[in-house]
Amino acid sequence: MKPSLILAGAFALMSALPAAAELIKVPSQKPVAETMDTLQAAVEGAGATVFARVDHAAGAQKAGLELDGAQLLIFGNPKLGTPAMQADIRAGLYLPLKVLAYEDADGQVWLTYEDPAEMLSGLDVPADAGFLAKMQGALGKLTAAAAQ
Repeated sequence: MKPSLILAGAFALMSALPAAAELIKVPSQKPVAETMDTLQAAVEGAGATVFARVDHAAGAQKAGLELDGAQLLIFGNPKLGTPAMQADIRAGLYLPLKVLAYEDADGQVWLTYEDPAEMLSGLDVPADAGFLAKMQGALGKLTAAAAQ
């Protein structure tokens, strides 16, 4: 196979994949576990479903490795996620939503998540879809509440 064909195929594949989404970072004044407890309570209080809470640091410890505090909350609301998947079923690769709470090397705790509009931008999801703005608003409010 000619190198030019391989290169063309690689470019075609890369253009077919969604671009890396922008990461939104919100500083928290609390430790990772407390930040995540507050986020989980806010998510549940908003009527969304928490599907999982992953403690990456605990997993690392079980494997005999060290990792600063890091927990991931996976949650969603079918009223927001279903319309995204109706627009493009591949949105299911990116949903439910996820927020990571972690402590950086300086001891600062952050809540980090992907901007839903950026996350789904490579799919057949209209950029002006109302559910995108609702997802962005919900993530902003939930992480702001958890960070205080």
